Amino acid sequence: MTSNSLNTSMDNAVKRYSSLFKLPSLRRALFFLALLSLVQGFVLAVLFSSGVKILWGGLLVGGGVFFVNLAADVVTSNVVLKSDPVYDLKRTVGLSVFSWALWSFFVFIGMIVSQSFGLSWIVNLLLLGFSAMLILRLIVFSATSFMRSIRHVTVSFLQPYCCLAVVLIYVNLVYGSLSVAKYSFLAFAPAIALATSYLFIFAVNQVGQKMLGVPSMALLKAFLLNWIVGLNGPFEALLERLSKEQNVDVSVLRFGSSKPKAVVAVPSVHPGPFKNIGSSVLPSLLKSEMEKDCMCVVCVPHGLLGHEYDLPSQNENQKVLSALVKSMDFEGSESTASPFVRVSNGLATACCQIFGKSVFVSFTLAPRTIEDLPQDLGLFVYDEIRKRGFSCCVVVNAHNSLDGAVDSEKALDSLRTVTVECLDKASVLKQTHFEVGAATVVPREFGLGEGFGSGGITVVVVKVGEQKSAYVTFDGNNMVSGLREKILSSLRSVGVAEGEVFTTDTHSVSGIVLGQRGYHPVGEVVDHDAIVDYVRQGVESAVSSMEEAAAGCRNITISNVKVIGEEKLATLCLLIDKGAQRAKRVIVPLLGVSGFILMFFLMFS
Repeated sequence: MTSNSLNTSMDNAVKRYSSLFKLPSLRRALFFLALLSLVQGFVLAVLFSSGVKILWGGLLVGGGVFFVNLAADVVTSNVVLKSDPVYDLKRTVGLSVFSWALWSFFVFIGMIVSQSFGLSWIVNLLLLGFSAMLILRLIVFSATSFMRSIRHVTVSFLQPYCCLAVVLIYVNLVYGSLSVAKYSFLAFAPAIALATSYLFIFAVNQVGQKMLGVPSMALLKAFLLNWIVGLNGPFEALLERLSKEQNVDVSVLRFGSSKPKAVVAVPSVHPGPFKNIGSSVLPSLLKSEMEKDCMCVVCVPHGLLGHEYDLPSQNENQKVLSALVKSMDFEGSESTASPFVRVSNGLATACCQIFGKSVFVSFTLAPRTIEDLPQDLGLFVYDEIRKRGFSCCVVVNAHNSLDGAVDSEKALDSLRTVTVECLDKASVLKQTHFEVGAATVVPREFGLGEGFGSGGITVVVVKVGEQKSAYVTFDGNNMVSGLREKILSSLRSVGVAEGEVFTTDTHSVSGIVLGQRGYHPVGEVVDHDAIVDYVRQGVESAVSSMEEAAAGCRNITISNVKVIGEEKLATLCLLIDKGAQRAKRVIVPLLGVSGFILMFFLMFS
């Protein structure tokens, strides 16, 4: 809750990045390219021809420009930038569409001006638009391509010069040969375009250099490599440079008798920042690997911490995983448990169940929004359980409702209040022998795009006396408001009277879809009845596997784990906005000066 501003910055960063790739399909891009080529061809034909020559001139110029443009794009994507992971034919054609749209704007202005000042102005504006296209392409290729600079320059010039050749051939045939000075412009314009693009890239890079010691464009390129082809190494290498080492804790609650039946693991590591970067996939990774090692069902609900505890790389994930697996050589010794207890005060809800001297506590603000909670709340819980004579505690942020904003301080006060009431109520209840069953259901038709991580839905059912309680964990990033209540209500029909619903807060689903958030919380785009049916399947499977069990709790400390940290992560998020602001500030004066120089040359040539 104290990290709300950081979480907002992270969400804004992912949303800004996700807006980079709203390109049309290749078929649509080709359609728009053909349309722009033909429109520009007919504009020139109307200006320089008359009668039936307009039709033939427009078709020849427009068609010629389109095919030459397409050929240049094919050479760009399949030859010059063949090894570049970003520029396939779709993105190359997409850039050409934007380039032509920019050039067409200048041709349109030239058409208007030429009505009053003569046809020479359409030629001037045509060449000025050509220069603007060069600058655009140089900036885009320099900022986003992974190939050497000479290749950036080659593909930046290839398409504009090929298309301009077609246009100038037509103009020379119907209007007359241009002056030598006009042709000399074709050698002068590239120098201005190169200088302009270099100054722009340099200015934007300085933002990253000053804030983090990393050029802004290096960060952008590392992100693109991950976004487009899924490679996380370059981006994670940058994050590791920004990280610091510290100790991280993992709380483990293990159920079983002679062999483990289920494990609840809650690491003090945040699953972020997005997609497959850093610890974004940690919940499903821990579940998968621990299940192989422990031969039981594992769930990894969210702890009490925020994005400041993101891990930077897969190497750090493996460090946590290895240490956790090595520490699982303990057996459960607590053979009794209290009934499940729930306390709510209208804003906050705390759930608690005690296993011998170990306590399992979870929090939610549902149906209001429950996002990340501060570690201070966890320390408060630990102090409270020690006061009551308990030795170990596992604390979970249910992270199971998303519905607008919540007053953070008021919510924290309410959570502390219900914690005390819940612990007081549970600690005086009689403990008896208990049974545990567990199961995992993975809905195959729901994936990252629908907000479901690879960990699926994990259910742990605990029976104390006649009371059955279910802990349901979704591998997702939060849940739409109201779905939790539907799930809990449906469980009563299968004999489960109590329980709570958790999400892992996995960020493997973040930055996957284009939209306001960059991800879908569980239940936003999936039928709720289908989700409820899967949960009921999991509960029924868990109940059918139920057997008498004992519990064991352990709090593990893992040393020297790299964590990005709040300061660096906040700076990284701020860099995105600062870089965008710098780009907006410098592009207008740079283009203004370049345009003035180029236009001055044209007017006196």
